[in-house]
Amino acid sequence: MATVVVVGAGLGGMSAAYELKAELGKQHEVILVNDKPHFEFTPSNPWIAVEWRERNDTSMPIEPYVSKKGIRFIASGLEKLEPNDNRLVLQDGQRIDYDYLVLCTGPALAFEEIPGAGPHAGGSSSVCTLSHAEECRQNVRALIDEPGPVIVGAMPGASCFGPAYEYAFILDRHLKDKKVRKHVPMTFVTSEPYIGHLGLNGVGDSKGMLESELRMRDIHWICNARTVSTEDGKMKVEELDDESHVKRTHELPYKHAMMLPAFMGIPPLRGIDGLVNPRGFVFVDELQRNPTYQRIYAAGVCIAIAPQHKTPVPTGVPKTGYMIEAMVRAIAHNIKAEVNGVTPTTKAVWNAICLADMGDTGAAFVAMPQIPPRNVAWFKKGKWVHLAKIAFEKYFIHKMQVGDTEPLYEKLMLKYLGIDKTE
Repeated sequence: MATVVVVGAGLGGMSAAYELKAELGKQHEVILVNDKPHFEFTPSNPWIAVEWRERNDTSMPIEPYVSKKGIRFIASGLEKLEPNDNRLVLQDGQRIDYDYLVLCTGPALAFEEIPGAGPHAGGSSSVCTLSHAEECRQNVRALIDEPGPVIVGAMPGASCFGPAYEYAFILDRHLKDKKVRKHVPMTFVTSEPYIGHLGLNGVGDSKGMLESELRMRDIHWICNARTVSTEDGKMKVEELDDESHVKRTHELPYKHAMMLPAFMGIPPLRGIDGLVNPRGFVFVDELQRNPTYQRIYAAGVCIAIAPQHKTPVPTGVPKTGYMIEAMVRAIAHNIKAEVNGVTPTTKAVWNAICLADMGDTGAAFVAMPQIPPRNVAWFKKGKWVHLAKIAFEKYFIHKMQVGDTEPLYEKLMLKYLGIDKTE
């Protein structure tokens, strides 16, 4: 009997555990390890911040659902990885030996790289986790009671820009509903070289469309923005030119700021030679397998993907849901092959689908592959996207509850967007 351990129970980890159990069957053990006892649907966090959703709408306990599929669940964080011995040490003291390990840990949030940034320091809010979004909600309530300037955006090294745009548009709608928007000047501050870059060198007309949306909502923007500090209600930002020289320095006052941070690999993985890069992201080959420790696979935000082009302010590459779905499916097939003594051959196709809510409308993009040059670069806007994201949230949480292994993003793309994945 083989023991396969999945670390992390987000979108990737939950899907990986279900896929592996379905592929391997009862004769092999699948263990799911997570630092929290509940699953969170992270894409809904901007809605949490403006009270359009509650915790129970977007999260669920893990153990009751995965145990029905014969998956063992352990609610404890990873303390140490011993890859030479195929062993994990958990924060609760448990030691687990594995035959195969799947890392879906998600990121560590590098707020400490910017003085004053992050909920713990108090200089800015976040929607990166459900708890952060609930804290952000308190800040939004205070903003409505005492309106003032707002800053939304992404800090140097950030790789997940979509939620920043979503939050800016959703907050704009929320403030209008509360009749205080006219008292709240808004600025979008981003490390991207241009609006709509998204860490992907743009997708279709994302630049023109997102610039237009910001302009229509009277949201000013600063690109090539190197956030220096967020302290005492002022954000210091250096705006760089194309040669990475400081073009001008801004000191922006704010009553409320929501800035997405750069990501890093989680602390227990950092510094393991051959496993991770200097920022702690896991190296994988085209099979999603680590080249040095070939019993270790990885998927999602924790893997290392180098940016295709250097930007004046560093930006990372996002790992979107469709890409993650393809990664974990490849991992399940490859581990099954290895368990059966067959050479693994399944490669993940890194495509991207994103549904971005804008409060009362939305934007959708498809990038195939995610990193250019592409066969498909598709970007459209409409109220249907707002409605589709609401439906997608409900469907995905249901999928996690019942352990459905159907490729949801492929179904979305083909059935609702009319795009063939083979294009």
